Amino acid sequence: MDFKVKRLAADAGTLFSRAVQFTEEKFGQAEKTELDAHLENLLIRAESTKHWTEKILKQTEVLLQPNPNVRIEEFLYEKLDKKVPTRINNHDLLGQSMIDSGTEFGPGTAYGNALIKCGETEKQIGGAEREFIQSSAINFLTPFRNFLEGDFKTILKERKLLQNKRLDLDAAKTKLKKAKMADARALPLRTTPPPGDAGYVANFSFMVNFLLLKWLKAEQDLKMTQSEFDRQAEITRLLLEGISSTHAHHLRCLNDFVEAQMTYYAQCYQYMVDLQKQLGSFPSAFSSNNNQSTASAAASISVPILPLSAPLPATTTNASSGFTELQNFSGSRKARVLYDYDAAGSNELSLLADEVIMVSSVPGMDSDWLMGERGNQKGKVPITYLELLN
Repeated sequence: MDFKVKRLAADAGTLFSRAVQFTEEKFGQAEKTELDAHLENLLIRAESTKHWTEKILKQTEVLLQPNPNVRIEEFLYEKLDKKVPTRINNHDLLGQSMIDSGTEFGPGTAYGNALIKCGETEKQIGGAEREFIQSSAINFLTPFRNFLEGDFKTILKERKLLQNKRLDLDAAKTKLKKAKMADARALPLRTTPPPGDAGYVANFSFMVNFLLLKWLKAEQDLKMTQSEFDRQAEITRLLLEGISSTHAHHLRCLNDFVEAQMTYYAQCYQYMVDLQKQLGSFPSAFSSNNNQSTASAAASISVPILPLSAPLPATTTNASSGFTELQNFSGSRKARVLYDYDAAGSNELSLLADEVIMVSSVPGMDSDWLMGERGNQKGKVPITYLELLN
């Protein structure tokens, strides 16, 4: 029990001494031991690494999950050590809506069939997005969190110990300085004691020797605190130099993140190319006055783009020789409409499936189009929506 009381008193005395030293330093009344330049640079580098790791981590979390409420929920699940429930993402929801609407409109119709194909592609993109998020969380976010919650907390702990050891060292230096000043003032009296009776001289000699012993103890305390400070500085330095290894590890994590992102975008691009090829069987149904500007904007990137107005080879093969004959020579023929078609402009003619119209060729018109007539109505029609009648 006495040992615990003495230990508590010693700790309280140490804390008080540190508080006094810290306060005097703030008011410029005490000297402060400066860390060497190398150690200071390592501390600055560690703080910078912590700052940017936190920022990159936060922005990556926002990128992978823009909804802040969902991020909070996932954080709580993680802290409770529970599995995060699988959520349906926006691509899945859009895909399912397209499939349901396409099924209601009828898979046999051009619009319904296209909606179903688009919905299936959106679901594929949703699956690729989940894989990308999961891979990024494991290979990128987790190592960054481990550094902040593990390695850097250890660095903070050791740096705080170094700060305490520095305060102890500076407090010991102050005590030694005061002890030397007191001993210097007592030095003349030590060689020439003041006059008086024997008891007074004895007491005076005892006080002078006490000052000398206090000086010697202050020197011993300084040596001990200096040794502890040097040891703690070395431990902190070794930990801070490990930041280089952290950077190397984060670089590998960054490569994994870029590779996952590249795979995700490549999958999405391939899904859309495949979808575009499927929609090529209904080329003009998706064309509009904006196609030209869209094509020119897409041309600015290096990824090859399949124009929506370009028919598939199979479609071209299925075009009968009657179309070629009609385009090469003047005259009109009857044609049956295969699919519904909504005109994209005033120069086009809307069509209804199974109706019969008259079609003819106009000089200078694109080979994928004919001029259609229905009574007094007249306009361009896509040949892939027609079947010439004998």
